[in-house]
Amino acid sequence: MDDLRDKYIAAIAAASDEATLEDLRLQAVGKKGEVSLQMRELGKMTAEERQVAGPKLNALKDEINSALAAKKAGLEDAALDERLRSEWLDVTLPSRLRGQGSIHPISQVTEEVTAIFADMGFAVAEGPRIDTDWYNFDALNIPGHHPARAEMDTFYMHRAEGDERPPHVLRTHTSPVQIRSMEKQGAPIRVICPGGVYRADYDQTHTPMFHQVEGLALDKDISMANLKWVLEEFVKAFFEVDDVELRFRASHFPFTEPSAEVDIRCSWEGGTLKVGEGDDWLEILGSGMVHPKVLQAGGIDPNEWQGFAFGMGIDRIAMLKYGIPDLRAFFDSDLRWLRHYGFASLDQPTLHGGLSR
Repeated sequence: MDDLRDKYIAAIAAASDEATLEDLRLQAVGKKGEVSLQMRELGKMTAEERQVAGPKLNALKDEINSALAAKKAGLEDAALDERLRSEWLDVTLPSRLRGQGSIHPISQVTEEVTAIFADMGFAVAEGPRIDTDWYNFDALNIPGHHPARAEMDTFYMHRAEGDERPPHVLRTHTSPVQIRSMEKQGAPIRVICPGGVYRADYDQTHTPMFHQVEGLALDKDISMANLKWVLEEFVKAFFEVDDVELRFRASHFPFTEPSAEVDIRCSWEGGTLKVGEGDDWLEILGSGMVHPKVLQAGGIDPNEWQGFAFGMGIDRIAMLKYGIPDLRAFFDSDLRWLRHYGFASLDQPTLHGGLSR
C-alpha cells in the first residue's frame, strides 16, 4: 500500500491539467482502479486480516481523494490567475468604435401599428401581464367550461393551499386591458392595447409568449361599417398598398356579437406575399361588435353605448410583412438574425415619412 500511495501522490502532484487528473482518479479510485480492486479483495480475507487491511485501504482512498481535490483547486486557481493576467483591459483607454445597434422587428411593428391607429384617433392603453381570471375570462364573457380556461392552454399562478384570493394568470390576450380602460375612462373611448401575452403552445407558428394588439372603439352610433373602414385603412397603411379587399367571415368569440374573422385578398408569387391582388385569402385577425355583457363588466351601459373590438398578432403580421418564416426565431436572441431582420435605431415609423425601410 505504501508503494501505491507514493505512486499516486507523486503522479497527482505532477499533473499539469484537469484531464490528466481525471485519468489518475480513474486509475486509482475509479470502479476499476487499483485501490478499488484491492478493496474488493477484502471479502476473501479472514476477519482478522480485514480488521487490519480495511482501515488502511480506506485511509489510502481518502488520502488520494484529498490530494486530487487539492490539486484540482490549485489548477483552477492557476487558470484563473492566467485569465486575469492575459484578459485585462485598460478602462482609461478611449472607447472602441462599435456597430450601431438595431431595433427588433416586434418593436418596429408595434411602433408601426401605433402610428397608424394614432392617425385614426386611437390612444395606447396598457395593463398588467399578470391579471386575475376575472379580468382575463369572466369579464370577457368567457364561461367557466371554456377550453381556453384549461391549464393545458393557460398559465395559472401558484396559490398556497387555503388562499382565497382570486386566481391569477399570465394574460392569454390583451383584452383585459379593454375592461380596465372602460372602468377607468368610460365611454366614448378609442384605444389600442398592444403587449405580450402567454399561452401553453410551442411550434413553428406558436410560442409560449407572443404579442398582440387589440382595438376598442365605443360611442353611441358605431357600427360594423366603421369597423370595416378602420381595418381597411389599417391594412392599406401597414402593408403600404393603395387598395385592399377584406372578407368578413361569420365566427364566434365570447366577447363580441356578431363576430367575424377577417381575411385579406393576396397572392404568393414566388413565395412572396402580395396584398390586394391574386386569388388567395389570408386570415389576419378577429373582430366584432362588443358583447353587451362585456360592456356591463366594464361599467358601460349597453343600452346607451355600443362599439367594435378587434385583435391581431403583432408577431404574425411582422412575419407576413417582412418574410420571416419561423416565429421561434423572434425569441432566440441570435445577433446574426437581428442584424438581418432588425431596423436602424433611428428609423422611426411615421405615416408621412414611411413606415418601413
